[in-house]
Amino acid sequence: VACLIRVPSEVVKQRAQVSPSSSTLRILSQTLYHEGIQGLYRGYKSTVLREIPFSLVQFPLWESLKDLWSWKQGHVVDSWQSAVCGAFAGGFAAAVTTPLDVAKTRIMLAKAGSSNASGNVLAALGGIWRTQGLSGLFAGVVPRMAAISLGGFIFLGTYEKTRQLLL
Repeated sequence: VACLIRVPSEVVKQRAQVSPSSSTLRILSQTLYHEGIQGLYRGYKSTVLREIPFSLVQFPLWESLKDLWSWKQGHVVDSWQSAVCGAFAGGFAAAVTTPLDVAKTRIMLAKAGSSNASGNVLAALGGIWRTQGLSGLFAGVVPRMAAISLGGFIFLGTYEKTRQLLL
């Protein structure tokens, strides 16, 4: 459900990043004019297909790391420790799902009517593999890991602190 809001803003943001001379409003209006509302949702399926494995890695890893740390120190982790676990879990999940993120980005930025614009994630991954190999599939892995690690630290640490205050 979050992707219903996230995807249109991501499409406009990414297109603005590769067309810095165009304003955000112009990119939004051009997308709607040339592609309709479905243009704003290009990449919806690929975003969901990225988010599901990301969450399936991040959250169980976060919980396991907190359990391990709690066991090692003999008491429940503090919120800052949970934040550290969240940073690691988020960074790891980001690393392993980067190929899906790269495919999603290619789909969102593809010219209307092109093969990538169809939204076929496997075809996009195959094309990246054929033209750029492993390095293409993991393009941007370090900044993605850094950003998501920071987010994991802040959001999961804040979640844990709020949970501890409320319970």
